[in-house]
Amino acid sequence: MDKKIEEIKRLLEGCSVPQRKLIFMELRKEFSIHPIEEKLKTQAEIILSAINKDASGLTYRMLRGVIAEAAFEIEVISTLSEWRNVTPEGDFPFDYVLSNGIQGVSVQVKLQRSKNLNPMTANQASRKFSKELFVVETQKTRGGIDIATKEDTRPYRFNEFDILAVSMQPSTGKWMSFMYTVGNWLIPQEGHPKKMYKFQPVSPIPNNDWTDNFETCVKWLNQNLEKKIKF
Repeated sequence: MDKKIEEIKRLLEGCSVPQRKLIFMELRKEFSIHPIEEKLKTQAEIILSAINKDASGLTYRMLRGVIAEAAFEIEVISTLSEWRNVTPEGDFPFDYVLSNGIQGVSVQVKLQRSKNLNPMTANQASRKFSKELFVVETQKTRGGIDIATKEDTRPYRFNEFDILAVSMQPSTGKWMSFMYTVGNWLIPQEGHPKKMYKFQPVSPIPNNDWTDNFETCVKWLNQNLEKKIKF
């Protein structure tokens, strides 16, 4: 069998790109690319075409956010030898809970904001922010009104998650690229000190407020420093 495979590989190397594509299409009739094709009873090509039609819309933006969450699990959590994923099932204001056997740390994952498919600078979100920084939107995808307080439920509140992990893919082109800060260091809403401002400036490089190392951010968290990120 191995000899047959090696022979097929040799023959494929001698084929043109159109010829290899034809062979691929023949194999696609027999093999699916992902289990989601069976769940949705359609082909991956149709799913991707549907997403691409909304490349400037909400579906595409939400998909990129979901990819950022998955990238954090695959590219970050899997590389942390002392931490394991203990995220509970349910709807929470965080995406992951990691434990090292001593403490649990909740993490909210967000994607660096873009504008017209280009990285958005912080001063484009608010004039009070530096143009040297990027920006992330820290509010829930869906809004609502609290029946008891009549307040908007879309903003995050302080202490709802420990660490903010920002995927910097729009500016770096790499889904494994993240910047981290302590949740309670984020900027509050004016007039609402218990709520986070919906836009937060993000440094593209490590500094005293942002780090590209998860465990460094945990150390900051454990220092219990009372401060706010600079903008």
